[in-house]
Amino acid sequence: MTKRCSPRPLAFIWSLSQNCVYFNFDVFFMLGFREIFMNTISVKRKLTGASVGIPPRHVTFSMAEDSPRYFYGNNATATIFFAMLSGAFPPGERFFMESVRRFRDRIEDDHLKAQVSGFMGQEAIHGREHDRLNAMLAERGFDMEASDKIVKLGLKVFNLMPPSTRLAATTFMEHFTALLAEQLLKDEGFVALADPEMIKIWQWHALEELEHKAVAYDVYDKIGNSRLERLVAALASSLVLIPMLGGTWAWMLAKEGKLGSAKDNINGINMLFGKNGFITKTIPKMPLFCKQGFHPKDHDTSELESAWREILFGKNGTLAFDFKNKVVLQESMH
Repeated sequence: MTKRCSPRPLAFIWSLSQNCVYFNFDVFFMLGFREIFMNTISVKRKLTGASVGIPPRHVTFSMAEDSPRYFYGNNATATIFFAMLSGAFPPGERFFMESVRRFRDRIEDDHLKAQVSGFMGQEAIHGREHDRLNAMLAERGFDMEASDKIVKLGLKVFNLMPPSTRLAATTFMEHFTALLAEQLLKDEGFVALADPEMIKIWQWHALEELEHKAVAYDVYDKIGNSRLERLVAALASSLVLIPMLGGTWAWMLAKEGKLGSAKDNINGINMLFGKNGFITKTIPKMPLFCKQGFHPKDHDTSELESAWREILFGKNGTLAFDFKNKVVLQESMH
């Protein structure tokens, strides 16, 4: 028996979602085929990362052959610090993805599902582009294998933890990277010291870190969000990461022949950890993670994100011509 449906236009659209067999020529000519078709599609369209503000952008970067070897402040110590971070990013990003993916099947909210998809896409592309950057740095003689190997060794410690604690550790590290990202985008002095081509990959990465800074935390919220577990994860992360990254930095400086080069080391450390250093400025906000009721979105960076989306991907943006899937993402948002 054919199911009977109301002839009202809205009922027509509703009835399609219920597999109702019905066609009303009055409705067809009154609303027009295009409007009915587009409305029907919008009802059924699945949310994507782009449609919830976390678009995975396919951007390709290159490093000019004539760019300076020491691309940050013409200083080996500071440059190798950022090379070390770049080496740590690919395995770190994949750890974050796996930590979230472990609980993906427990997410029922469509909006959060779409945010997780956007998070996964952005992190995957970050890993890919930093792999490419690391290969270019290795060609220039930087010991990029050391960073990769030591980070992977450190991550084995995290993999001994329960899955929920690994996710809690991810939320802490995402908090730290979001603070670094905010500082990078706000610090005009940082931009002034950096090579203008090299800085682009860091600006793109920073923007997307801010766009998805709350996703891992929101997933953790769904599985319980124990403040005690977050504190344990934050402590464990600090105990593992600080010596690991510090040791890698020292090793890479030694391989470069710059460990013990007093003037370069002092200047570089001052750029990063001095009174007005790049890293120093993020430290006061780190304890926010330990507060009762903490949420990444409480520290609002939406205006900063909006400004940098225009700077990087607007009509005359610095990455507008390197943005390969712009049209696809725009279509998915409508």
